[in-house]
Amino acid sequence: MEDAFAHHVWATLRLVDACLVLSDEQLETAVPGTYGSILLTQRHLVGADSGYLFAATGGRTHRIDEDHMDLPELRAAVEGHGAVWSELLSQDLDPDAVNVRRRDDGSETHTTIGIRGSRRRCITAPIIGARSAPP
Repeated sequence: MEDAFAHHVWATLRLVDACLVLSDEQLETAVPGTYGSILLTQRHLVGADSGYLFAATGGRTHRIDEDHMDLPELRAAVEGHGAVWSELLSQDLDPDAVNVRRRDDGSETHTTIGIRGSRRRCITAPIIGARSAPP
């Protein structure tokens, strides 16, 4: 499982790196049927990972405020996530255990140990390609 999470971090870093060379106009590009612009999708990808870590560690990690982060800040957050995922996975975990995060508004998120980022990486790549930006 540790290899899968290391790949998750590696792939997310590669995607953020590919986006670092894009212009502001390109980063604001969206394609119908996707999450949103390239930048919004990257923020969501990294923010969701932060949220999963927060839930999986029982709140022992901090959440990030991805809504206003630029790509270098998102990249730094992903690098930090790698170490936390590695530490978490070194523990004796029950892969079927469900972690529940309860929010102040009464809503809940239920998560298990698993990778969610691959889908969002798959959404960003076609947007970059559709706008003829170098991958």
